[in-house]
Amino acid sequence: MKFFFRERKNPTINEVPKTQRELLLEDLEKTKCELDTAYRGFDYVTDPDLIDCYIYDINAILKRYKYLLEQVEETNREPEPVSYPSDTKSAATAFIS
Repeated sequence: MKFFFRERKNPTINEVPKTQRELLLEDLEKTKCELDTAYRGFDYVTDPDLIDCYIYDINAILKRYKYLLEQVEETNREPEPVSYPSDTKSAATAFIS
């Protein structure tokens, strides 16, 4: 079984720091590869204990994949514009008067 972990290293002068979205997309791609590996392993095992192990692994990877997708969607959302109540205008005119 192959596991992927993001390596933390200090950026050099020529490297541009990655955004949170880019890091999430990298993690999502690694998770896809890990899921493919788990499915391939599941296809070739015959021992009931290993089958249970692969089912557990696949479920865990799918939950991580779902979490990462939600995080990517959250980074895509733009903040909503702030709307002020309509009575603010009347309060301002009352102050000026």
